[in-house]
Parts: sequence; C-alpha cells; structure tokens
Amino acid sequence: MSVKKDARLRRARKARARIREKEMNRLCVFRSPRHMYAQIFAPGGARVLVSASTVEKEQRGGATGNVEAAGNVGKLIAERALAAGIDTVAFDRSGYAYHGRVKALAEAAREGGLKF
Repeated sequence: MSVKKDARLRRARKARARIREKEMNRLCVFRSPRHMYAQIFAPGGARVLVSASTVEKEQRGGATGNVEAAGNVGKLIAERALAAGIDTVAFDRSGYAYHGRVKALAEAAREGGLKF
C-alpha cells in the first residue's frame, strides 16, 4: 500500500479503538474519487444495521463524487437510521480529514436527526 493510505488506516484504527470502548453504534464513512458510502455498524462491529451510498439507483441522478452528493447520502443515512430506531451514533471518519465531502455528509446526517 502507499504511505498515504497506510497513514489514513493508522488514524482510522486509533479512532475505531476509542469508539469500541464506548460500545456505540458507529457511522462509518468511505469515500472514493467517484462515490460516497456510509454504513452504521452494531457496537461490536460485526453487523451492518443501515447503509446508504451514491451507487444506489435513486442517488445516481447527477454527479456522485461531490459535496452535494455527500450531503444527499448523509440525509438518506439519517432517514434510514431513524426508521431503524437508531438516533445516536459515533462518527467514524475512517482517517479522512473532517473537510469537504466527509464534513458535508456529517452535517447532513446531523440535520436529518442523528446525534453524534
């Protein structure tokens, strides 16, 4: 792997260790140059409770790799989480900087009713 990816994964491991101690549901974000993905994992990390991404058919209407698309994924994950009875999560940014698409997804999820 590249040095940049190794550094990101190291940051992610440290954050996930802290989240694991809290024993909360975890909102995990993954970004690729083309798409955004969000999943809510059970406290143990073994089960995906809710997921949303720009790959889904209804999300592919326009550009999928920009801030606007990330905001749409944030709203969608919040809506699905509340429908599943999840209102509080720990935000796992997967080692990415809290900036741009990651920030847009987080703010949209907060506006949608998730607490973290």
